[in-house]
Amino acid sequence: MSQNVIVAGVGMVPFTKPGANEPYPIMASKAAKQALADAGIAYDKVQQAYVGYVYGDSTAGQRAVYEVGMTGIPVVNVNNNCSTGSTALYLARQAVQSGAAECVLALGFEQMSPGALGSVFNDRPSPFERFDAATDELVGNSEVPLALRYFGGAGLAHMKEFGTPLNTFAQIRAKASRHASNNPLALFKTVVTEEEVMNAPMMWPGVMTRLMACPPTCGAAAAIICSEAFAKKHSLKTDVRILAQSMTTDTPVVFEGRDMREVVGFSMAKNAAKQVYEAAGIGPQDLNVVELHDCFAHNELITYESLGLCPRGGAQKFADDGDNTYGGKVVTNPSGGLLSKGHPLGATGLAQCYELTRQLRGTAEKTQVEGARLALQHNLGLGGACVVTLYGKN
Repeated sequence: MSQNVIVAGVGMVPFTKPGANEPYPIMASKAAKQALADAGIAYDKVQQAYVGYVYGDSTAGQRAVYEVGMTGIPVVNVNNNCSTGSTALYLARQAVQSGAAECVLALGFEQMSPGALGSVFNDRPSPFERFDAATDELVGNSEVPLALRYFGGAGLAHMKEFGTPLNTFAQIRAKASRHASNNPLALFKTVVTEEEVMNAPMMWPGVMTRLMACPPTCGAAAAIICSEAFAKKHSLKTDVRILAQSMTTDTPVVFEGRDMREVVGFSMAKNAAKQVYEAAGIGPQDLNVVELHDCFAHNELITYESLGLCPRGGAQKFADDGDNTYGGKVVTNPSGGLLSKGHPLGATGLAQCYELTRQLRGTAEKTQVEGARLALQHNLGLGGACVVTLYGKN
């Protein structure tokens, strides 16, 4: 890397249900101010800002940042579906690594509405037309909400190929709740058992219960990204580095593979992870902690395999053996993940950054993974974009 890239400060507000939230400029500015305070610098030291959100009008990023300060710096609005927050992080890292800027703010927020996600602009072609057509062909079941058909269909493909039982997804959801119970910023902190997950209302018979899906959520998170030279000059923390990062989009296999796992980004994630491992000279076996995109329990299971945490077809055993939690091979989603922490689309990627930065600093308190030195972040947006980031303890 031409410049060593440091995560100097992070901030995050507690995630809430829609209606219980503060307005987006307040949530966002609080997270940004926390990140600045954590870094120990004033806003006038920030040279650029990348601000991510999905549901909002143009220049809502400026509206949020102006609550922090009006210094005339470039403010870039970012929208990349559920990977929006990590895309803002990617752009911030790229600016610092290239030398275009020394200190950058990456900020993500979302003020969501209750209920299933839906299109806002219905008078023009949807970016998901081809994904919807593939889903109709592969799984049908049009009475089930589309997001459930995407990820439930991917889980169903795994069940059919490898005999994965429904209770494996329930195990993953129960694990998420145990982790979230130790996270004061998570939306759902109540521990649920595997049996309670299985007995929740069935959203797709034999495929998914309600507790296996993440809820719509409001929230914000932020990070201050800077060069190592800038950090040392201003006596900032240099204990967490971005060692490697990759951003990928779909390849023809997403439709030609005729597999719902590909429709929801299996190869996109696999390619991004491979690029990161090769750039850093490590393998998945070297990781201590992972925050991955568990918008549904089904996607967490599939992602174990796409990130190489276990062999293809080995995800059930990985979960059954407890290799995805404390005392296992790699702790996945110590924050509780999207399933329990919540998923405010634009904030999710930076909330993952918040958790992993604290893990590597050793300040994650009750969610701390002992001895964490290498941490991987996976953030996925259909349509499609996947960002994988590797953090290291300096």
